[in-house]
Amino acid sequence: MTKDSAFGFEAPEDSPGLLLWQTTITWQRLIKKVLEPHDISHGQFVIMAVLLWFEEHHHESTQVAIARLSKLDKMTVSKSLKKLVAQDLVTRVEHATDTRAKSVFLNHQGKTLVRKLIPLVEETDAEFFGQVGKNDQQSLIRILRTLTGGSND
Repeated sequence: MTKDSAFGFEAPEDSPGLLLWQTTITWQRLIKKVLEPHDISHGQFVIMAVLLWFEEHHHESTQVAIARLSKLDKMTVSKSLKKLVAQDLVTRVEHATDTRAKSVFLNHQGKTLVRKLIPLVEETDAEFFGQVGKNDQQSLIRILRTLTGGSND
């Protein structure tokens, strides 16, 4: 690195931001390839998977809860849910006690599709992250939890 350089790194591959970007883009391309034949975006899949997780764990499934867990912004969640409703995969109804909130549920077709897609996505994840050993995967999970503000328990 020279004094005249605008960069704080000698080589691009020394930048954690660039490496995270490259990793994310590479991984997202693989996931997109799996989801595309099913006419589902990655964001839509994440929302559907979150809804299934909420149902299986008896958690309230509001748009706010979806945004909180997925880290998607509220507008993206809202737009994605509109598309999922139009595809007859999700049902959105007024919340039972909070008139400002919407409760969201997978319908039968949505549950069937997401249950079909989860193993495909998990297999893709296993292949992608399997490039590093199990110990390194656990370290990566701890690091990512820290970076996303999650728990390291």
